[in-house]
Amino acid sequence: MMRLAHRRAVAGATAAVAALTLAACGGNVSGGSGGEASADFPSGPVTLTVGQDAGGSTDLIARALADGMASDLGVSVPVVNRAGANGAVATQEVAGKPADGSSLVLLNASLITITPLAVSEDEAVSLDDVDVLKGLSQDDYVLVASKESGYQDLDDLKAASGKVTYGTTGVGTGSQLAQAVLFAQAEIEGTSVPFDSGSPALTAVVGDQVQVATIQLGEAKPQIDAGNVVPLLAFSAERNQFLPDVPTAVEEGYDVPVSQYRALAAPKGLPEDVKARLVESADAAVGEDAYTSFNENNLLTPHEISGEEVVEEWTALAEKYKALTDEYDISLAEE
Repeated sequence: MMRLAHRRAVAGATAAVAALTLAACGGNVSGGSGGEASADFPSGPVTLTVGQDAGGSTDLIARALADGMASDLGVSVPVVNRAGANGAVATQEVAGKPADGSSLVLLNASLITITPLAVSEDEAVSLDDVDVLKGLSQDDYVLVASKESGYQDLDDLKAASGKVTYGTTGVGTGSQLAQAVLFAQAEIEGTSVPFDSGSPALTAVVGDQVQVATIQLGEAKPQIDAGNVVPLLAFSAERNQFLPDVPTAVEEGYDVPVSQYRALAAPKGLPEDVKARLVESADAAVGEDAYTSFNENNLLTPHEISGEEVVEEWTALAEKYKALTDEYDISLAEE
């Protein structure tokens, strides 16, 4: 996996040499549990890196969080976009930085729970590479149909099996997994049309170039409200508060609870006092009225849990998704 083992080994050796040099010169080297080096944290900017392009849901969440954390920490919290490999590029980069609290990354759960099912073991990213600080939000997926298709519910889609054209939205995404597992369980067959993200797939549904696609709710809701697409079901474990009349796949009898979760993380090995201060700051940020309004305006469900709970939850999801793809012989790499 992408453990950055070589870079960590080099960094460790360099740190050891530096420590010996400082000791020889009478320098003071603090320990990792909150010594002198972290007593005045933060002493400068805290950079929050996002593994997606500016303007998307993950980026917007990062900027809303950064605004609140900057106010609480009393330093700037710039957001840097490092798109690539569904967030792997950004996560690798941050994981290789010093564990001093000055570098953070916003994680998408799909990078940890789904992308490893679509890439080689060497390309996969693990939570072992980072310290997870806090879970933030839940972004649900919805299966939408074109108005021209005439589909009003899942039964209509099942009846059209074999004649369906459906859009896919990228390798290793929650959208891809949810749709693939549902189609396998419901025995729906059709012709896939690949797109590189949800936006062009949604446009194709609106134009009836494909009959259905699974899209993140924040992207799909305006077209749903405008009557340009028809929501068939949601992939959340429970009904989404913003689509109260739309059933879930679970309600329809299919074991496909798939949502996109986000969490805040830092390089592995943070001093405990620095970690506690960052968690405190994140708690303060999500507690602000401005952040609550941001969630509501962007159709995000708060999922504010501890870092330990994130690790437990995402590990369980990764195991569940692996079992589902094995059971139904689904290859997410084939797009």
